[in-house]
Amino acid sequence: MMTPMPHPLLSRRTFGVGAVLTAASLVAPAVRAQPRLEKTRVAIAVGGKAMFHYLPLTISEQLGFFKDEGLEVEISDFAGDARAQQAALGGAADVMSGAYEHTIHLQNKGQFFQAFVLQGRAPQVALGVSMKTMPGFKTVHELKGKRVGVMAQDSSTSMLAHLALSRYGIKASDVSFIDVGTAAGALAALRSGQIDAISNIDPVMTMLEQKGEVRIIYDTRTLKGTQEVFGGPMPAACLYASQEFLKKNPNTAQALTNAIVHGLKWLQTAGPRDLIKTVPEVYLAGDRGLYLSSFNKVRESIAVDGMFPEDGGKIALRALASLDATLKPEKIDLARTFTNQFALRAKVKFKA
Repeated sequence: MMTPMPHPLLSRRTFGVGAVLTAASLVAPAVRAQPRLEKTRVAIAVGGKAMFHYLPLTISEQLGFFKDEGLEVEISDFAGDARAQQAALGGAADVMSGAYEHTIHLQNKGQFFQAFVLQGRAPQVALGVSMKTMPGFKTVHELKGKRVGVMAQDSSTSMLAHLALSRYGIKASDVSFIDVGTAAGALAALRSGQIDAISNIDPVMTMLEQKGEVRIIYDTRTLKGTQEVFGGPMPAACLYASQEFLKKNPNTAQALTNAIVHGLKWLQTAGPRDLIKTVPEVYLAGDRGLYLSSFNKVRESIAVDGMFPEDGGKIALRALASLDATLKPEKIDLARTFTNQFALRAKVKFKA
């Protein structure tokens, strides 16, 4: 007899360290049967699908892991998380592939969304100073009064830049933040001298770094760098959905989680040739070497088993509250921003 699935809004505290082994043994028999999916067609909105942030999503799609779970997934790519989120809020998408911190921002506005499988355990953002406009750069204090390029004002790149500057007493009003997007737009902005520093992701940052065009001063592409910036683990890319969706579609949410965790496990042992053969050609931007170099930079930041770190929510909330005066930490229920119940089952299923 299959063990009933826990309620999707169950507190993450249910899966404390002492309960994990017991819970895993209970769900083990359940993963052998394929439960009936409430929805077989699922629309996912993502902002910048080709970014390494969302590589697990692409891998799971390309290798047919969603289909293996009985799902027909439609992934719509938007120019940034903000537009993708608008699609989800407007009902055009069932699930968001985006940064975990959005669940906190949404709850602060009275909208309850819950992250249910982690794709990235670090933001994968780097902050670099332009060697074109600031060749003699020595200290972060010199960025006061300068122009800092970010993907968008409400993005993880903006958050990193704010945090880094605030450590040196530089307020947001002391610099000019300029939206430069990703890829060609970001490269053009730095190379033309429109900005003095850039907070962005790979492959943009690796390309600029390799060519000596920037000096990296903060780097969350590594777990060590993330620890230095945030003071602990910072959950990043994930799948999240409204609590109403998770309540109505627990088996579907489980199937989505299974597919992502399957992709995460594949990525743990994938070699360069495997990756090149799997991702769409357009992702490579005509430079396989650069793509692989970027992948090596961010590889350890990719989640291993889809599980959220128990203190990750607190770390994210602390960082966001330091930047947003309207965010009141005491009013945020972190247990409603993420759950590990689905990832735990998938971890058992795939031995991730």
